[in-house]
Amino acid sequence: MEQNKEMTASESLQLITETFNKNRKDILRGSAKYFLLWGALLTAVSLVIYLLWHNTGKPQWNFLWFAMPAIGYPLAALMGKYKTVQPQNEVSKMLSYVWSVFGAFAVTLSAIAITLVPMHVTLIIVIIMGLAECMSGVLLKNWAIIIAGFLLGIGGAVFAMTVMGEAQLLFFTLGGLLLLVTGLIMKLQYK
Repeated sequence: MEQNKEMTASESLQLITETFNKNRKDILRGSAKYFLLWGALLTAVSLVIYLLWHNTGKPQWNFLWFAMPAIGYPLAALMGKYKTVQPQNEVSKMLSYVWSVFGAFAVTLSAIAITLVPMHVTLIIVIIMGLAECMSGVLLKNWAIIIAGFLLGIGGAVFAMTVMGEAQLLFFTLGGLLLLVTGLIMKLQYK
């Protein structure tokens, strides 16, 4: 005779908590490679633009920033193509939305600054990038990501207001390194 065992409220809550924590760890593990990708791209592009601007004195090299999404999004899509399929959950969807909104804001504000209304793009982008990283850390309950995002956003804002010209790009290089370190921490912490 088959026995019908129902879960107690405590057992149900424990199962939900275990499932949520497993999904969060899976997301962190899967996200590490994207932090590494965007950190490497940010570091490389900011250094290239800095060196070109510094050596030629021409700020027009900043147009190379548009190469970053042109290279990064196809690479990210290619990286995602070969991963094991994991069902999307609310946290992974929100994380994707946070970075998609950041990307849309960064590209749109840069285009507006170039064509319509001059603005301090470095200041704006470093703040919203730090905010996006902080929000990702909050969603994933990961202090390393929260702290790195806070340092990038607040430190970048101070740096962007006190340093002028091509030297501002060096903070984006530091931001790229922060993303790389965050990705490495995630990769090591959630093997």
